[in-house]
Amino acid sequence: MIIEIKVPSPGESITEVEIANWLVSDGDFVEKDQEICEIDSDKATLTVSADESGIIKLLKKIETTIQVGEIICTIDSSIKTSSTKKQTISNQTTIVNQEKIDLEPTSTEMKIEKISSPAATKIIRENNIDVALIDGTGKGGRITKQDLVNKRTAMGSVGPNRTETRSRLSTLRRRLSARLVSVKNETAMLTTFNEVDMSSIIELRENYKDKFFKKHDCKLGFMSFFVKSVQLSLHEFPNVNSMIDGEDLVKFNFIDISIAVSSPKGLMVPVLRNVNEIKFFEIEKQIKVLADKARNGKISLDEMIGGTFTITNGGVFGSMLSTPIINPPQSAILGMHNIVERPIVKNGKIEIAPVMYIALSYDHRIIDGKDSVGFLVKVKEGLENPQSILLNDKVIENLGF
Repeated sequence: MIIEIKVPSPGESITEVEIANWLVSDGDFVEKDQEICEIDSDKATLTVSADESGIIKLLKKIETTIQVGEIICTIDSSIKTSSTKKQTISNQTTIVNQEKIDLEPTSTEMKIEKISSPAATKIIRENNIDVALIDGTGKGGRITKQDLVNKRTAMGSVGPNRTETRSRLSTLRRRLSARLVSVKNETAMLTTFNEVDMSSIIELRENYKDKFFKKHDCKLGFMSFFVKSVQLSLHEFPNVNSMIDGEDLVKFNFIDISIAVSSPKGLMVPVLRNVNEIKFFEIEKQIKVLADKARNGKISLDEMIGGTFTITNGGVFGSMLSTPIINPPQSAILGMHNIVERPIVKNGKIEIAPVMYIALSYDHRIIDGKDSVGFLVKVKEGLENPQSILLNDKVIENLGF
């Protein structure tokens, strides 16, 4: 029996996806529920699994854009054991090889199709240029010397050790790029800055980090302190926890904070739900779970949808200062940075302290300067007084001991 494998729906608003990677080869024997391919939507990378065991036939190539519900492969379920795999593939070698040729033309064929002029041929041979990357403009697609000049003008002269590789941007990356450009063009984005003395947080973490790890099997990081401080600040400045929808201003009575996480597939923003209702130690545990899922490609679409405010940490890469870009349709984003010992003034004396610069980018259409600056000052106050403000002088209870 031939089983058709169709593209599942990643979400209500998504109508097309792209095949990011096949995890099996054409003609392989696959087990039921085995992951067979990865698909990229404009929000996440998801996996497709085999509905039955059998021999798989691939119908779509990598980087092909397809509609939700479209057939991407078939499985011959009449073959139930992997022991027959080698024999089956051996008997069908010619057919399988022919199918691969039809799907992916060889480099040799492409070279035959793209004949170059004598002058162009000399340049191609001397510089080891892959003609598959050159679009010929001469008669019958002939590659001319000018084609090579035009191809390399922006990148400078070519040479034996100057090569390039090209790959199609994933759906996720293309969508992210479009969103970032739209933010710059469609919002009145401004950024305000402040600095935080991290001494108190560092001291508190040093005192409780071992006990916290033994109790909860996760580290007591900096992000949970920032999430809690942002949550308290959003209560005082509700316009920062809002968005524009057409001509309407939408304010939320809940706080869902998106945490930017770098993953092999690009930037992911899993969401901490109802931060105003969960305890401090629960925030840290949820951050760990979501971050691990994002980095391992196991994050679901539902876990990244929504969010009323975003926190991003460029400090993990060594960034001292930046202007983070708003995560639409949200209206503000907080940027964390690295911690560096700097001279500051305390009680009229110069002291060396661990300092972090923080940045708030916001949409000036709905957030005034007073609210943006006041919000960031409130965040700073919470971070510099974590025991009294963030933990409400109940350290043991809030850390879950």
